[in-house]
Amino acid sequence: MQPNSEPPTPHRPVERPQRRGSDREIETLAAFDRVLASGSLRGYRVQSVDLTGRTSALLGTPTSDAVFLGCRMEPEAAASVRASGALVFPPIPNLPFDPYRGSLYSPGELFESLATDAGYAATPDARAYGWYQRTMSDGDIFASMLRSIHDDAISDALDEHLAGARVVGIMGGHALERGSAAYEGAARLGRRLARTGLTVATGGGPGAMEAANLGAYAAPFDDTMLDESLALLAKAPHFGPSVTDWARAAIEVRDRWPGGGESVGIPTWFYGHEPPNAFAAHIAKYFVNAVREDGLLARSNAGVVFLPGAAGTVQEIFDNATPNYYGSRGEPTPMVLVDRAHWTEKLPAWPLLRALAAERAMSARIALVDSVEEAPEALARLGETPASPDPAA
Repeated sequence: MQPNSEPPTPHRPVERPQRRGSDREIETLAAFDRVLASGSLRGYRVQSVDLTGRTSALLGTPTSDAVFLGCRMEPEAAASVRASGALVFPPIPNLPFDPYRGSLYSPGELFESLATDAGYAATPDARAYGWYQRTMSDGDIFASMLRSIHDDAISDALDEHLAGARVVGIMGGHALERGSAAYEGAARLGRRLARTGLTVATGGGPGAMEAANLGAYAAPFDDTMLDESLALLAKAPHFGPSVTDWARAAIEVRDRWPGGGESVGIPTWFYGHEPPNAFAAHIAKYFVNAVREDGLLARSNAGVVFLPGAAGTVQEIFDNATPNYYGSRGEPTPMVLVDRAHWTEKLPAWPLLRALAAERAMSARIALVDSVEEAPEALARLGETPASPDPAA
């Protein structure tokens, strides 16, 4: 077995408490039918459910104060629920995405049509990016509104999915290539953290982000699976020049070893040249990068590991440091920077972070380590350390 490798552990579903607001949300047809059996839809929010087969039920069910977001309905049913006091926001035609969606994306959904001759260009992910490119600077308030509604719906779905979870963020550069030692290290880090029961969350893109999501996916398997997966992926080391080849290699790994561990990816169409990776089971993809960045860090309640990166990772370090400094999200959360030479010499973020933390509660929650093998222990240690000012920091 590889150094620091651990045997796979069984993954059991985690019972997570629902948020109060989600008690009134209906996001599937099955949930709609359960509520319908109670005899009333008053006050419910129905998100993107195909109700064309429920016309007779809608005609005879109270719907006052209900809101229907992007639900397909027969005209007769839509008129009836409006007349009874409901708000109806109809589906938007000719959009490559659903702005009212009630759930996170899956790799299969974003990469649908990848196997066709058109490859990645035919996928919903690529088509959504194309729409964003066409509308991002045209000043159309309708397009802007659709992006905002979509991103808010994604945030709602992400909060529902992560309710009660202990989330560890793993940040790092998109340029890290498959087949490199650093890529393998990030994958083993993701696997190791996932096996402790943490939910691994990344920026959802290629490079170090993909490696960490791959590691979480590999958590239920033995070393052979991860070793062979790394070798297979190395045949398409980077998403350039062909996103299609890069993505197909990942899908091949998933198909060969189905049933991998779950993790979260939070990418953005703002960096549309960076495709999402296929190893995050749940993908919260945003149009607005600032919402995506802050949301990823804010939800990493078990801490963040920062692998070597460039400008984006530096930004994430200090985006995370700011609420830890001010205590605006409560107790500071652990921050572990990996690779001493990178963070003290190449991009000396560590000295600034350490100076910023001096005599603050966050000083007990930051660490610099030499290698990814040291990161899990550092993360666990910082999580157990009382957050009190340390003059020696």
